[in-house]
Amino acid sequence: MPLTPVLSRRWNDRESWTLAAYERTDGYLALRKALTMQPDEITAVVKDSSLRGRGGAGFPTGMKWGFIPQAKPGETSGPGLKPKYLVVNADEGEPGTCRDLPQMMNDPHSMIEGIVIASFAIRAHLAVIYVRGEAVHALRRVRAAVAEAYAAGYLGNNVLMSGYDLEVVVHPGAGAYICGEETALLDSLEGYRGQPRLKPPFPAVSGLYSSPTVVNNVGTLASVPPILLHGADWWKQMGPEKSPGTSVYSVTGRVVRPGQYEAPMGTTLRELLEMCGGVREGHQLKFWTPGGSSTPLFTDEHLDVALDFDGVAAAGSMNGTSALMIFDDGDCIVRAVGRWIKFYAHESCGKCTPCREGNPWMVQILDRIERGQATEEEVDQLLDICDNILGRSFCAFGDGAVSPVLSSIKYFRQEYLDHLTPGGCPLDPARVGERALAGSRS
Repeated sequence: MPLTPVLSRRWNDRESWTLAAYERTDGYLALRKALTMQPDEITAVVKDSSLRGRGGAGFPTGMKWGFIPQAKPGETSGPGLKPKYLVVNADEGEPGTCRDLPQMMNDPHSMIEGIVIASFAIRAHLAVIYVRGEAVHALRRVRAAVAEAYAAGYLGNNVLMSGYDLEVVVHPGAGAYICGEETALLDSLEGYRGQPRLKPPFPAVSGLYSSPTVVNNVGTLASVPPILLHGADWWKQMGPEKSPGTSVYSVTGRVVRPGQYEAPMGTTLRELLEMCGGVREGHQLKFWTPGGSSTPLFTDEHLDVALDFDGVAAAGSMNGTSALMIFDDGDCIVRAVGRWIKFYAHESCGKCTPCREGNPWMVQILDRIERGQATEEEVDQLLDICDNILGRSFCAFGDGAVSPVLSSIKYFRQEYLDHLTPGGCPLDPARVGERALAGSRS
Protein backbone atom coordinates (compact mmCIF):
# COMPACT_ATOMS: atom_id res chain seq x y z
CA MET A 1 0.00 0.00 0.00
CA PRO A 2 1.55 3.36 -1.01
CA LEU A 3 2.18 6.40 1.14
CA THR A 4 -0.77 8.80 0.98
CA PRO A 5 0.29 12.26 2.14
CA VAL A 6 -2.70 14.32 3.20
CA LEU A 7 -1.80 15.71 6.62
CA SER A 8 1.92 15.45 5.85
CA ARG A 9 1.87 16.74 2.28
CA ARG A 10 3.43 20.10 3.20
CA TRP A 11 5.99 18.83 5.69
CA ASN A 12 8.89 18.92 3.22
CA ASP A 13 8.00 22.31 1.71
CA ARG A 14 10.28 25.25 2.26
CA GLU A 15 9.30 27.02 5.51
CA SER A 16 6.14 24.93 5.54
CA TRP A 17 5.11 26.29 8.94
CA THR A 18 4.53 29.83 7.62
CA LEU A 19 1.26 31.32 6.46
CA ALA A 20 2.71 32.15 3.04
CA ALA A 21 3.66 28.51 2.43
CA TYR A 22 0.25 27.33 3.63
CA GLU A 23 -1.67 29.71 1.41
CA ARG A 24 0.35 28.58 -1.64
CA THR A 25 -1.09 25.08 -1.23
CA ASP A 26 -4.86 25.65 -0.83
CA GLY A 27 -4.48 27.00 2.68
CA TYR A 28 -7.67 28.48 4.19
CA LEU A 29 -9.73 27.76 1.06
CA ALA A 30 -11.75 25.24 3.09
CA LEU A 31 -12.44 27.94 5.70
CA ARG A 32 -13.71 30.31 3.03
CA LYS A 33 -16.02 27.55 1.82
CA ALA A 34 -17.17 26.77 5.37
CA LEU A 35 -18.14 30.38 6.06
CA THR A 36 -20.60 30.21 3.15
CA MET A 37 -22.31 27.17 4.69
CA GLN A 38 -24.61 26.71 7.66
CA PRO A 39 -22.89 25.30 10.77
CA ASP A 40 -25.05 22.18 10.73
CA GLU A 41 -24.14 21.58 7.07
CA ILE A 42 -20.46 21.43 8.04
CA THR A 43 -21.20 18.93 10.80
CA ALA A 44 -23.18 16.85 8.31
CA VAL A 45 -20.22 16.71 5.89
CA VAL A 46 -17.87 15.58 8.68
CA LYS A 47 -20.40 12.97 9.79
CA ASP A 48 -20.75 11.72 6.23
CA SER A 49 -16.96 11.39 5.91
CA SER A 50 -16.91 8.96 8.89
CA LEU A 51 -13.84 10.76 10.24
CA ARG A 52 -12.89 9.20 13.57
CA GLY A 53 -10.85 10.92 16.26
CA ARG A 54 -7.10 10.48 15.86
CA GLY A 55 -6.35 10.89 19.55
CA GLY A 56 -6.71 7.20 20.34
CA ALA A 57 -10.35 6.39 21.11
CA GLY A 58 -11.53 6.70 17.49
CA PHE A 59 -14.88 8.28 18.33
CA PRO A 60 -16.77 9.64 15.27
CA THR A 61 -15.88 13.33 15.00
CA GLY A 62 -19.10 14.56 13.42
CA MET A 63 -21.16 12.73 16.02
CA LYS A 64 -19.16 14.40 18.80
CA TRP A 65 -19.82 17.83 17.27
CA GLY A 66 -23.51 16.97 16.97
CA PHE A 67 -23.73 16.28 20.72
CA ILE A 68 -23.20 19.97 21.52
CA PRO A 69 -26.58 21.33 22.66
CA GLN A 70 -27.77 24.40 20.79
CA ALA A 71 -30.32 26.96 21.94
CA LYS A 72 -33.90 26.33 20.83
CA PRO A 73 -36.51 29.02 20.15
CA GLY A 74 -38.17 30.09 23.39
CA GLU A 75 -35.62 28.30 25.58
CA THR A 76 -34.72 30.30 28.70
CA SER A 77 -32.32 27.95 30.49
CA GLY A 78 -30.18 24.87 29.95
CA PRO A 79 -26.77 24.01 28.45
CA GLY A 80 -27.84 25.16 24.98
CA LEU A 81 -27.76 28.77 26.17
CA LYS A 82 -24.27 28.53 27.61
CA PRO A 83 -21.15 29.52 25.64
CA LYS A 84 -19.57 26.72 23.62
CA TYR A 85 -15.86 25.93 23.61
CA LEU A 86 -13.44 23.99 21.43
CA VAL A 87 -10.38 22.55 23.17
CA VAL A 88 -7.50 21.10 21.17
CA ASN A 89 -5.72 18.20 22.85
CA ALA A 90 -2.14 18.78 21.72
CA ASP A 91 -0.75 17.15 24.87
CA GLU A 92 0.97 14.33 22.99
CA GLY A 93 2.65 12.17 25.62
CA GLU A 94 2.00 8.49 24.81
CA PRO A 95 5.38 6.69 24.70
CA GLY A 96 6.35 6.01 21.10
CA THR A 97 3.93 8.59 19.65
CA CYS A 98 5.24 11.32 17.41
CA ARG A 99 2.70 12.66 14.93
CA ASP A 100 0.99 15.68 16.51
CA LEU A 101 4.32 17.35 17.27
CA PRO A 102 5.55 17.07 13.65
CA GLN A 103 2.17 18.40 12.51
CA MET A 104 2.49 21.45 14.74
CA MET A 105 6.14 21.94 13.83
CA ASN A 106 5.73 21.59 10.05
CA ASP A 107 2.14 22.59 9.31
CA PRO A 108 0.44 24.36 12.25
CA HIS A 109 -1.94 26.28 9.99
CA SER A 110 -3.73 23.07 8.96
CA MET A 111 -4.67 22.61 12.62
CA ILE A 112 -5.65 26.28 12.98
CA GLU A 113 -7.86 26.15 9.88
CA GLY A 114 -9.52 23.03 11.28
CA ILE A 115 -10.03 24.84 14.59
CA VAL A 116 -11.85 27.75 12.95
CA ILE A 117 -14.08 25.44 10.90
CA ALA A 118 -14.91 23.22 13.90
CA SER A 119 -15.58 26.23 16.13
CA PHE A 120 -17.90 27.73 13.52
CA ALA A 121 -19.72 24.39 13.19
CA ILE A 122 -20.40 24.08 16.93
CA ARG A 123 -20.99 27.86 17.31
CA ALA A 124 -18.03 28.40 19.64
CA HIS A 125 -16.30 31.76 19.97
CA LEU A 126 -13.32 30.62 22.05
CA ALA A 127 -10.88 27.83 21.25
CA VAL A 128 -7.95 26.73 23.40
CA ILE A 129 -4.91 24.82 22.15
CA TYR A 130 -3.46 22.83 25.05
CA VAL A 131 0.16 22.04 24.10
CA ARG A 132 2.44 19.76 26.11
CA GLY A 133 4.71 22.01 28.16
CA GLU A 134 7.97 20.25 27.22
CA ALA A 135 7.27 20.73 23.50
CA VAL A 136 8.84 24.19 23.50
CA HIS A 137 9.67 24.31 19.79
CA ALA A 138 6.17 23.23 18.77
CA LEU A 139 4.69 25.72 21.23
CA ARG A 140 6.67 28.55 19.61
CA ARG A 141 5.61 27.47 16.12
CA VAL A 142 1.94 27.31 17.10
CA ARG A 143 2.05 30.71 18.80
CA ALA A 144 3.72 32.25 15.73
CA ALA A 145 1.14 30.64 13.42
CA VAL A 146 -1.76 31.90 15.56
CA ALA A 147 -0.29 35.42 15.42
CA GLU A 148 -0.05 35.14 11.62
CA ALA A 149 -3.65 33.97 11.42
CA TYR A 150 -4.83 36.91 13.53
CA ALA A 151 -2.90 39.37 11.36
CA ALA A 152 -4.40 37.91 8.17
CA GLY A 153 -7.97 38.03 9.46
CA TYR A 154 -8.46 34.28 9.88
CA LEU A 155 -8.89 34.74 13.65
CA GLY A 156 -10.32 37.46 15.85
CA ASN A 157 -13.32 39.68 15.23
CA ASN A 158 -15.25 39.34 11.98
CA VAL A 159 -13.27 36.43 10.50
CA LEU A 160 -12.82 37.08 6.76
CA MET A 161 -15.59 39.73 6.94
CA SER A 162 -18.14 36.99 7.72
CA GLY A 163 -19.46 38.42 10.96
CA TYR A 164 -18.12 35.41 12.89
CA ASP A 165 -15.79 36.04 15.85
CA LEU A 166 -13.26 33.55 17.24
CA GLU A 167 -10.54 33.98 19.81
CA VAL A 168 -7.80 31.33 20.09
CA VAL A 169 -5.64 30.87 23.18
CA VAL A 170 -2.44 28.78 23.19
CA HIS A 171 -1.95 27.22 26.62
CA PRO A 172 1.18 25.25 27.63
CA GLY A 173 0.54 22.37 29.99
CA ALA A 174 2.83 21.41 32.86
CA GLY A 175 3.96 18.09 31.39
CA ALA A 176 1.56 15.66 33.05
CA TYR A 177 0.73 12.58 30.97
CA ILE A 178 -2.67 12.30 32.62
CA CYS A 179 -3.67 15.63 31.03
CA GLY A 180 -3.95 13.79 27.74
CA GLU A 181 -7.23 12.48 29.22
CA GLU A 182 -9.82 15.03 28.17
CA THR A 183 -11.44 15.76 31.53
CA ALA A 184 -8.07 15.99 33.33
CA LEU A 185 -7.01 18.42 30.59
CA LEU A 186 -10.12 20.53 31.25
CA ASP A 187 -9.40 20.61 34.99
CA SER A 188 -5.84 21.70 34.21
CA LEU A 189 -7.13 24.50 31.97
CA GLU A 190 -9.36 25.71 34.79
CA GLY A 191 -6.35 25.94 37.11
CA TYR A 192 -6.92 22.75 39.07
CA ARG A 193 -4.72 19.72 39.47
CA GLY A 194 -5.01 17.56 36.36
CA GLN A 195 -7.20 14.62 37.41
CA PRO A 196 -9.99 12.86 35.50
CA ARG A 197 -13.60 13.72 36.24
CA LEU A 198 -16.44 11.30 36.78
CA LYS A 199 -18.52 10.87 33.63
CA PRO A 200 -21.36 11.59 33.05
CA PRO A 201 -21.74 14.50 32.63
CA PHE A 202 -19.66 14.40 29.47
CA PRO A 203 -17.75 17.45 28.16
CA ALA A 204 -20.31 17.95 25.38
CA VAL A 205 -22.78 19.01 28.07
CA SER A 206 -20.54 20.14 30.94
CA GLY A 207 -16.94 20.66 29.91
CA LEU A 208 -14.75 23.73 30.23
CA TYR A 209 -16.24 26.05 32.86
CA SER A 210 -19.21 23.66 33.05
CA SER A 211 -20.21 24.60 29.50
CA PRO A 212 -20.63 22.50 26.32
CA THR A 213 -17.17 21.63 25.01
CA VAL A 214 -15.69 19.64 22.16
CA VAL A 215 -12.23 18.19 22.78
CA ASN A 216 -10.47 17.19 19.55
CA ASN A 217 -6.99 15.97 18.73
CA VAL A 218 -4.53 17.86 16.48
CA GLY A 219 -4.69 15.29 13.68
CA THR A 220 -8.48 15.17 13.83
CA LEU A 221 -8.80 18.91 13.27
CA ALA A 222 -6.08 18.98 10.61
CA SER A 223 -8.13 16.40 8.67
CA VAL A 224 -11.19 18.65 8.51
CA PRO A 225 -10.01 21.20 5.88
CA PRO A 226 -9.18 18.60 3.19
CA ILE A 227 -12.47 16.79 3.86
CA LEU A 228 -14.45 20.00 3.45
CA LEU A 229 -12.43 21.05 0.40
CA HIS A 230 -12.52 17.73 -1.49
CA GLY A 231 -15.67 16.16 -0.07
CA ALA A 232 -16.62 13.24 2.14
CA ASP A 233 -16.57 10.76 -0.74
CA TRP A 234 -12.95 11.63 -1.53
CA TRP A 235 -11.98 10.93 2.09
CA LYS A 236 -13.84 7.62 2.13
CA GLN A 237 -11.91 6.37 -0.92
CA MET A 238 -8.92 5.86 1.41
CA GLY A 239 -8.93 3.18 4.08
CA PRO A 240 -11.67 0.76 5.17
CA GLU A 241 -15.35 1.63 5.24
CA LYS A 242 -15.63 2.06 9.00
CA SER A 243 -12.27 3.79 9.49
CA PRO A 244 -11.68 5.80 6.32
CA GLY A 245 -8.94 8.29 5.59
CA THR A 246 -5.25 8.24 6.33
CA SER A 247 -3.20 7.81 9.48
CA VAL A 248 0.27 9.03 10.35
CA TYR A 249 1.98 5.91 11.66
CA SER A 250 4.92 6.59 14.01
CA VAL A 251 7.36 3.72 13.39
CA THR A 252 10.27 3.63 15.85
CA GLY A 253 12.66 1.14 17.37
CA ARG A 254 14.53 -1.65 15.59
CA VAL A 255 13.87 -0.59 12.02
CA VAL A 256 16.23 0.70 9.36
CA ARG A 257 14.39 3.98 8.70
CA PRO A 258 12.25 5.04 11.68
CA GLY A 259 9.89 7.94 11.14
CA GLN A 260 6.36 9.07 10.37
CA TYR A 261 4.64 7.26 7.50
CA GLU A 262 1.23 8.52 6.36
CA ALA A 263 -0.76 5.78 4.69
CA PRO A 264 -4.42 4.75 4.42
CA MET A 265 -6.02 3.40 7.57
CA GLY A 266 -5.86 -0.37 7.50
CA THR A 267 -2.24 -0.54 6.35
CA THR A 268 -0.46 -3.57 7.90
CA LEU A 269 2.85 -3.72 9.73
CA ARG A 270 4.22 -5.90 6.94
CA GLU A 271 3.58 -3.05 4.50
CA LEU A 272 5.01 -0.44 6.86
CA LEU A 273 8.16 -2.49 7.40
CA GLU A 274 8.69 -2.55 3.65
CA MET A 275 8.45 1.25 3.63
CA CYS A 276 10.94 1.70 6.46
CA GLY A 277 13.51 -0.85 5.31
CA GLY A 278 12.57 -3.72 7.60
CA VAL A 279 13.94 -4.83 10.95
CA ARG A 280 17.65 -4.20 11.54
CA GLU A 281 19.95 -6.59 9.71
CA GLY A 282 20.59 -9.95 11.33
CA HIS A 283 17.53 -9.85 13.57
CA GLN A 284 13.88 -10.86 13.48
CA LEU A 285 10.74 -9.12 14.69
CA LYS A 286 9.80 -10.19 18.21
CA PHE A 287 7.04 -7.89 19.54
CA TRP A 288 5.56 -4.48 18.83
CA THR A 289 2.97 -1.98 19.95
CA PRO A 290 0.14 -1.15 17.53
CA GLY A 291 -0.90 2.08 19.25
CA GLY A 292 1.64 3.09 21.87
CA SER A 293 2.75 1.49 25.13
CA SER A 294 -0.75 1.52 26.63
CA THR A 295 -2.06 -0.97 24.07
CA PRO A 296 -1.74 -4.78 24.28
CA LEU A 297 1.39 -6.02 22.50
CA PHE A 298 1.45 -7.85 19.20
CA THR A 299 4.04 -10.33 17.93
CA ASP A 300 5.29 -11.53 14.54
CA GLU A 301 2.00 -13.46 14.27
CA HIS A 302 0.21 -10.15 13.73
CA LEU A 303 2.13 -8.79 10.75
CA ASP A 304 -0.97 -8.76 8.56
CA VAL A 305 -3.45 -7.22 10.99
CA ALA A 306 -5.17 -4.20 9.41
CA LEU A 307 -4.06 -1.20 11.46
CA ASP A 308 -7.34 0.59 11.89
CA PHE A 309 -9.69 0.88 14.85
CA ASP A 310 -11.78 -2.20 14.09
CA GLY A 311 -9.02 -4.40 12.66
CA VAL A 312 -6.72 -3.98 15.65
CA ALA A 313 -9.59 -4.41 18.12
CA ALA A 314 -10.61 -7.67 16.44
CA ALA A 315 -7.05 -8.95 16.93
CA GLY A 316 -7.10 -8.14 20.64
CA SER A 317 -5.48 -4.73 20.96
CA MET A 318 -6.21 -1.05 20.23
CA ASN A 319 -5.18 1.20 17.36
CA GLY A 320 -4.59 4.00 19.84
CA THR A 321 -2.24 6.67 18.51
CA SER A 322 -0.84 4.48 15.69
CA ALA A 323 2.51 4.46 17.50
CA LEU A 324 4.40 1.35 16.41
CA MET A 325 7.42 0.59 18.58
CA ILE A 326 9.31 -2.30 17.01
CA PHE A 327 11.38 -4.77 19.08
CA ASP A 328 13.48 -7.62 17.74
CA ASP A 329 14.95 -10.88 19.07
CA GLY A 330 17.74 -9.01 20.85
CA ASP A 331 15.32 -7.15 23.11
CA CYS A 332 14.14 -8.31 26.53
CA ILE A 333 10.39 -8.27 27.05
CA VAL A 334 10.72 -7.89 30.83
CA ARG A 335 13.04 -4.91 30.50
CA ALA A 336 10.77 -3.16 27.99
CA VAL A 337 7.63 -3.72 30.08
CA GLY A 338 9.46 -2.67 33.23
CA ARG A 339 10.45 0.67 31.66
CA TRP A 340 6.87 1.33 30.59
CA ILE A 341 5.45 0.53 34.03
CA LYS A 342 7.98 2.86 35.66
CA PHE A 343 6.63 5.58 33.39
CA TYR A 344 3.03 4.83 34.40
CA ALA A 345 3.93 4.65 38.09
CA HIS A 346 5.52 8.09 37.79
CA GLU A 347 2.69 9.61 35.77
CA SER A 348 -0.27 8.28 37.77
CA CYS A 349 -2.28 11.24 39.06
CA GLY A 350 -2.91 9.34 42.31
CA LYS A 351 -6.67 9.76 42.34
CA CYS A 352 -7.52 6.04 42.20
CA THR A 353 -6.04 3.61 44.73
CA PRO A 354 -5.61 0.60 42.37
CA CYS A 355 -3.65 2.68 39.87
CA ARG A 356 -1.71 4.70 42.47
CA GLU A 357 -0.61 1.65 44.48
CA GLY A 358 -0.65 -1.07 41.82
CA ASN A 359 1.82 0.43 39.35
CA PRO A 360 4.67 1.00 41.86
CA TRP A 361 4.08 -2.53 43.18
CA MET A 362 4.48 -3.92 39.67
CA VAL A 363 7.68 -1.89 39.21
CA GLN A 364 9.19 -3.61 42.27
CA ILE A 365 8.25 -7.08 41.03
CA LEU A 366 9.49 -6.45 37.47
CA ASP A 367 12.80 -5.15 38.84
CA ARG A 368 13.23 -8.32 40.90
CA ILE A 369 12.38 -10.48 37.89
CA GLU A 370 14.92 -8.70 35.74
CA ARG A 371 17.63 -9.17 38.39
CA GLY A 372 16.78 -12.89 38.79
CA GLN A 373 15.59 -12.43 42.38
CA ALA A 374 11.88 -13.25 41.93
CA THR A 375 9.84 -16.44 41.96
CA GLU A 376 7.26 -17.90 39.59
CA GLU A 377 4.58 -16.96 42.12
CA GLU A 378 5.48 -13.30 41.61
CA VAL A 379 4.88 -13.64 37.88
CA ASP A 380 1.38 -14.82 38.74
CA GLN A 381 1.14 -12.01 41.27
CA LEU A 382 1.61 -9.53 38.42
CA LEU A 383 -1.51 -10.96 36.81
CA ASP A 384 -3.41 -10.62 40.08
CA ILE A 385 -2.37 -6.96 40.45
CA CYS A 386 -3.42 -6.27 36.88
CA ASP A 387 -6.80 -7.85 37.59
CA ASN A 388 -7.26 -5.44 40.49
CA ILE A 389 -6.38 -2.38 38.37
CA LEU A 390 -8.24 -3.27 35.17
CA GLY A 391 -11.63 -1.57 35.07
CA ARG A 392 -11.26 -0.17 38.58
CA SER A 393 -10.05 3.38 37.94
CA PHE A 394 -11.77 6.63 36.93
CA CYS A 395 -10.16 6.80 33.49
CA ALA A 396 -8.41 4.56 30.98
CA PHE A 397 -4.97 5.15 32.54
CA GLY A 398 -5.11 2.01 34.68
CA ASP A 399 -6.36 -0.17 31.84
CA GLY A 400 -3.61 1.16 29.58
CA ALA A 401 -0.90 0.57 32.16
CA VAL A 402 -1.73 -3.12 32.61
CA SER A 403 -2.01 -3.80 28.86
CA PRO A 404 1.71 -4.44 28.21
CA VAL A 405 2.01 -6.57 31.36
CA LEU A 406 -0.93 -8.84 30.56
CA SER A 407 -0.09 -9.23 26.88
CA SER A 408 3.63 -9.79 27.48
CA ILE A 409 2.96 -12.63 29.94
CA LYS A 410 0.40 -14.06 27.52
CA TYR A 411 2.92 -14.27 24.67
CA PHE A 412 6.27 -14.53 26.52
CA ARG A 413 5.63 -16.25 29.84
CA GLN A 414 8.58 -18.57 29.28
CA GLU A 415 10.92 -15.60 28.90
CA TYR A 416 9.68 -14.30 32.26
CA LEU A 417 10.46 -17.70 33.79
CA ASP A 418 13.89 -17.73 32.13
CA HIS A 419 14.74 -14.65 34.21
CA LEU A 420 14.18 -16.54 37.48
CA THR A 421 17.77 -17.75 37.69
CA PRO A 422 20.90 -16.26 39.22
CA GLY A 423 22.10 -13.49 36.95
CA GLY A 424 18.63 -12.45 35.82
CA CYS A 425 17.95 -11.37 32.25
CA PRO A 426 19.17 -13.93 29.70
CA LEU A 427 19.32 -11.18 27.07
CA ASP A 428 21.46 -8.84 29.16
CA PRO A 429 24.39 -7.79 26.92
CA ALA A 430 26.91 -8.75 29.58
CA ARG A 431 25.51 -12.29 29.93
CA VAL A 432 25.20 -12.72 26.17
CA GLY A 433 28.85 -11.72 25.82
CA GLU A 434 29.91 -14.16 28.55
CA ARG A 435 28.09 -17.03 26.83
CA ALA A 436 29.65 -16.17 23.50
CA LEU A 437 33.12 -16.08 25.06
CA ALA A 438 32.55 -19.41 26.80
CA GLY A 439 31.35 -20.95 23.55
CA SER A 440 34.44 -19.79 21.65
CA ARG A 441 36.73 -21.29 24.32
CA SER A 442 34.97 -24.63 24.22
